Amino acid sequence: METSPQVAPPTGRARFRGLGPGLLAAATGVGAGDLIATMVAGAEYGTLLLWAAVLGTGLKLALGEGVGRWHLASGSTLLDGWRRLGRWATGFFAAYIVIWGFVYGATAMSAVGLPLNALFGGLPVRGWAMIAGVVGLVLVWLQRYHVFEKFMTVLVLFKFVSVVSIAVLVAPDLGNLANGLVPRLPEGSTVYVLGLIGGVGGTITMAAYGYWMFAKGWRGTGWLSMMRLDNAVGYVMTGIFVVAMLIVGSTVLFGQNLTQSDSGLLVLGTALGERYGDWARLLFLIGFLAVTSSSLLGVWNGVSLLFADLTRTIRLPHGRKADVGAAAVVAGEEAVVEVEPERAAGYRVSAVERSLPFRGYLLWLTFPPMVLLFLDKPFGLTLVYGLLGSVFMPFLAITLMLLLNSERIERDGRSGWLSNLLLGASSALFLVLLVSDLVERFG
Repeated sequence: METSPQVAPPTGRARFRGLGPGLLAAATGVGAGDLIATMVAGAEYGTLLLWAAVLGTGLKLALGEGVGRWHLASGSTLLDGWRRLGRWATGFFAAYIVIWGFVYGATAMSAVGLPLNALFGGLPVRGWAMIAGVVGLVLVWLQRYHVFEKFMTVLVLFKFVSVVSIAVLVAPDLGNLANGLVPRLPEGSTVYVLGLIGGVGGTITMAAYGYWMFAKGWRGTGWLSMMRLDNAVGYVMTGIFVVAMLIVGSTVLFGQNLTQSDSGLLVLGTALGERYGDWARLLFLIGFLAVTSSSLLGVWNGVSLLFADLTRTIRLPHGRKADVGAAAVVAGEEAVVEVEPERAAGYRVSAVERSLPFRGYLLWLTFPPMVLLFLDKPFGLTLVYGLLGSVFMPFLAITLMLLLNSERIERDGRSGWLSNLLLGASSALFLVLLVSDLVERFG
C-alpha cells in the first residue's frame, strides 16, 4: 500500500520538496531527438539559433500548464476531454498511440544502446538496445509511482549536471550567447528553427503529466499554483539543458556536417575526448546514457498510462462524464474508488499500473519494435519519430484550446488571454512545422 498523498497543497519551502511530476515530464521529454536537433543546429549555425530553443521551451511550458490545468480544473483526464470533443479526437489518438509506440519503442531502445555500446562494447548497438528495453520493462512493471518518481529524479539531476558541466567546460563566448537571443533566420535555417521550437520538451509524453499529478494526490483548482511551479521548474531545467547542449555542439563541432551522420552524438563524445581528455568523453557518454534512459523509462510508464486510460474512455457511453476514479475499472478494482477522496487519486493510478492494458502496452513498446532494430539505423528511427511528433503537437495544442475555453471545466480553470495567445501561437507554429516537415521529407 502506498503512503497517503498530501491532502492540501504545501506552502513556503515545502512547495519545492513536493515537486515531482514536472521533473518527470522534463526527464521524459528530453531524449535523443532533442540532443540531435540541438547538436546539429549548433554545428551548423553556432549559437545564432539560441532564441529558437528558448522560444520552444516557453511554448512547451504553456502547453504543459494547459495539460495540468485541464486535469485539475475538470477533475478528469485529457483522454476524457478528447472523448467529449467527439469520436474524431479519440479515434485519431487511438491510431496514433499504436503507431507511435511501435516506432518510438525502437527509437528509445536504440538511443540507450548507443552510449552502452560506446562505453562497454561487446555487443552491437541493437544487442544493448534490446537489453535496455527489457530492463525498462521490468523496472516499470514492478515499480509504483512514488518509487519511480525518486528513481527518475536522480537520473534527471545526473543528466542535468553532466551536460551543464560540459557546457561550462567548453567556455562559451558570452557575447555570442547574447547575440543568439536576437531572433533571426540565417539562410537555410528554417527547418532547424522549427525543429528546435517543436522538438524541445517532448510530444505525446506531455499528455502524461496529469496522471503523474493524480498519483501525487493533486486534485482540484487549489493545486493550480503548485502545478504551475512544478511545471515551470521542469521546463526551466529543460531549457537550460537544451541551451547547454547547443553551446557544446556549437563550440566543439561548429562547421561540421552532421546531418547525415549515423554516428550522431558519439561524434561529440569523441571530439570532447580529443580536446579535454578521455574523462570528458566518459562524462558525456554517461550523461547521454542518463538522458536516453530517463526518456525510455518515462515513456514506458507515462504513455502506458495514456493507453490504459484510452481503453477506459472508449468503453464509456458517448456523453457520459468520466471521473478519474473510473480508471480503476481498467484493472477490475472497483473497490479502489471507495477509499476517501483525498487518498483515492494515488491509489487509482497505482491500480492502473497493475492493469492488463497498461502492461499490454508495455509489452507493445518493448518487443514488436525490436524488429526495427535490425535495420541498424538508430538515427534514421529518430528522424521518423520526429515526424510523428510533429503530427501530434498541433492536435494537442488545438484540442487544449477547445477544452480550456469550454464549460467543461470550472471558471477559474479556464484560459485567459495570455494562455489563449500562447496556445494559439503554438497551434499555428506546430501546423507550420508539420507542413514543413512533410515537404522536406516527401516534397
